Amino acid sequence: MATMNAAFITECGPASNIQYGEIQRPEPGPNQVLVRTGAAALNPVDTYIRNGANYWELPNPFVVGCDVAGTVEAVGSDVTELSVGDRVWGTNQGLLGRQGTFAEYCAIDQEWLYKTPENVTDEDAAACSLVGVTAHLGLFRDAKINADDTIFVHGGSGGVGAMVLQMAKIAGARVITSAGSQEKAERCKELGADDVILYKEENETEAIARLAPEGVNVFWETLREPDLESIVEVMAERGRIVIMAGRDARPPFPVGPFYVKGLHMFGFVMFKAPPCELKACADDINNWLSSGQLKAQISHRLPLSDAAQAHQIQEDNTLMKAGTIAGKIVLIP
Repeated sequence: MATMNAAFITECGPASNIQYGEIQRPEPGPNQVLVRTGAAALNPVDTYIRNGANYWELPNPFVVGCDVAGTVEAVGSDVTELSVGDRVWGTNQGLLGRQGTFAEYCAIDQEWLYKTPENVTDEDAAACSLVGVTAHLGLFRDAKINADDTIFVHGGSGGVGAMVLQMAKIAGARVITSAGSQEKAERCKELGADDVILYKEENETEAIARLAPEGVNVFWETLREPDLESIVEVMAERGRIVIMAGRDARPPFPVGPFYVKGLHMFGFVMFKAPPCELKACADDINNWLSSGQLKAQISHRLPLSDAAQAHQIQEDNTLMKAGTIAGKIVLIP
């Protein structure tokens, strides 16, 4: 029986519950592809699932992780689109009861995988996976951003924020974002931000109002505790608000100003999008990565054996606002 090294848990709990060692190597089912992992990327949702925030039963042992990029090692009998030797990337693993990606090999249904362009590395493809499709779904499927729009993105150097910033610029929009340091502000400018607000030095709501006196057309909220009063205050007529975090948040809602402005609010999670919607996202992401229009934001590179440390770093930043990462944590087997 073939084995492999993987980062896994046998019980939900803190990052220290993650073990690294040998488990059984998966065999691909008829509709599955066996991927030899080149890189995996970490997302906040990975830490929530590891900690027990699950609506579905987990395999045991459960390999953590949603994102992967690597090379096809074997294909199931019903696989038609991929072949042994193809380089691929994907996301949406480790969710809805599926096994995760922090392992030397992953067996993944073919509809969740996309061919990696020749000039794109596994690290970059993995780093853009979940955050890239999240940004794409929210911007293009839901908010329908266009070149006439002004968008505000909370935290333009973060995992999702950096993708939203770049994709909004690709769409031709004017982008205002926020950053917690001058260094992160400079990175946002490099990615194409038109204006960056240093939120530790100035009132964010007042700064947005100054930069966009007519209001913003799209407001992308990445914070887990959104201030809807302030958000609605800076919106333009018929503006669109995108919410994608804060599972336990219950903020006050300014009903009057919201409906009088004719606003729309979109809430979504990428793992509920069907394969056809994610494929449309992936096609654009591949084109933009290959052309250099979209750049992966990698903050930390760690060996897969340091998965527990990686989870702790991510959690410290997501929950405790440590401010020690700008972009993604990528793990290499």
